[in-house]
Amino acid sequence: MAEAQNAEQAIDLTIAHVSNRKVEDLLAKLEQLSDVHITLLPMGVIALRPPASEAPQQVKNVTSRSPIEIFLSGLQSVGSWRSFLAYAAVAGVIVWIGLYPNTSYLLVAAMLIAPFAGPAMNTAIATARGDLQLLGRSVSRYFSALLVTIAITFLLSLLLQQQSATSLMLDSSQVSAVAVLLPLAAGAAGALNLVQSERSSLVSGAAAGMLVAASLALPAGIIGMASAIGRWDMAVSGLFLLFLQLFGIHLSASSIFRLYGLTTQGSRYSRGKKQVFPTALGVSALSLAALLTWQFSNSPRLERSSRAQRANAEVQKAVEQVGLARLVEANVRFTRADIADQSTLLAQVYVQRQAGSSVPSQQIRDRLTQAIQTRLLNQGFNVTPLVDVTVLDTP
Repeated sequence: MAEAQNAEQAIDLTIAHVSNRKVEDLLAKLEQLSDVHITLLPMGVIALRPPASEAPQQVKNVTSRSPIEIFLSGLQSVGSWRSFLAYAAVAGVIVWIGLYPNTSYLLVAAMLIAPFAGPAMNTAIATARGDLQLLGRSVSRYFSALLVTIAITFLLSLLLQQQSATSLMLDSSQVSAVAVLLPLAAGAAGALNLVQSERSSLVSGAAAGMLVAASLALPAGIIGMASAIGRWDMAVSGLFLLFLQLFGIHLSASSIFRLYGLTTQGSRYSRGKKQVFPTALGVSALSLAALLTWQFSNSPRLERSSRAQRANAEVQKAVEQVGLARLVEANVRFTRADIADQSTLLAQVYVQRQAGSSVPSQQIRDRLTQAIQTRLLNQGFNVTPLVDVTVLDTP
């Protein structure tokens, strides 16, 4: 404790070092003092005490951040609307540049600057705290940024007169049966990064933010570009992915924050409402369940990525079953062709004639084509399999 002077009067200045887990209790007791001014200086320190032999154990005692610190840091991340929307617009430009000329590394750059992680984590913090005011502000910023990114990609496709979907758009719009795992992991990673002490985390905030942005930037870009060229099937896939990411990130992140002590009431915080957390978490869980039900009831439309992998394995089994040739390579994918009432699965299969076989190449092609198509139809893939078999001969 020391004597000090502010602009008006003499004051007592006290500096206290407390662990993260005790910050909430200390603030609650300090509230009883009149005219108290509190400044939090969260810093990662290495505190060593004798004996020296216990130093390794002492430096491992790193606690997570206090709930009030997590909450206030979330509030501080809310920057100006102008800069926030500008970043969303620039991210939309870079996403478009990446998807249009098939430049995949630019998508990484877009994920680095896309400002989706901030409102995503603030929405989860507001849910854990039961703060309707912060929740409303965070959701509005969330959707504003997404709409700006979608609008930018839509306008660029119109201005540059894009006529068809690129291969990278097609690949990015295809949904896997396990797509829900990405937003759940992204939300948990983002929340853990915020609750962990600086010296306790081996992952940078930029990396965690990039993971959240990776879940949202691509679907937003696909929605805008697909809408501009009239590919409504791809736009629907993008919307499905976008909402799957939104609800998955919110569900896992808000659960992590609640687990680490963010509750509706705390020191310097009393406006939380108890019903907000279970209600918001229930809405997210039910929405995820509805989206997953829709996904698996519209197979293979919303499972194309994983279905293509399964079909590749079935092609290999069909080639082995026929026995006239050995598989060299199989490339199985859903095409970008928009044929009404048809989900086209293209299989390009390269085989090598069995040693000593004298069966004509045309007969091998016909046998394998029929076997592959029959197997894919019998396995319930619900596709139109178009198979092209090439028989290769050794020198």
